[in-house]
Amino acid sequence: MATVRTANAHWEGSLMEGSGTVKLASSGIGTFDVNWPSRAEEPNGKTSPEELIAAAHSTCFSMALSHGLAGAGTPPTTVDTTADVTFQPGQGITGIKLTVKAAVPGLTAEQFEQAAQDAKANCPVSKALAGTTITLDATLVD
Repeated sequence: MATVRTANAHWEGSLMEGSGTVKLASSGIGTFDVNWPSRAEEPNGKTSPEELIAAAHSTCFSMALSHGLAGAGTPPTTVDTTADVTFQPGQGITGIKLTVKAAVPGLTAEQFEQAAQDAKANCPVSKALAGTTITLDATLVD
């Protein structure tokens, strides 16, 4: 069964001087302020499309990695992923760096690297973002 998740954006004014909000409508957990400076300069308490993409990507990757490891008989104890989405005004999103640290009993560093690369290639958000360069730094921890 397919699921649909919804967010709503409202914007007022021009790109540079205007501002808006993004509402996480499906979950109802919040409405967040957005503006151009939060996207191209400092966040100053506001979010951006790139931060929302980073949240989606880090979560999806962590879930895909956990699923792949468990399916191989080596479920992780913990998975901590950071996604850094780089936005360059005038160019757009120029890259995404995934950094993952996970504790996986019984796994070698090489096996973990392979599992992490597989998750990077196959998580649904990675596939949706295939038009940009996605890099990965994977570390197995105790």
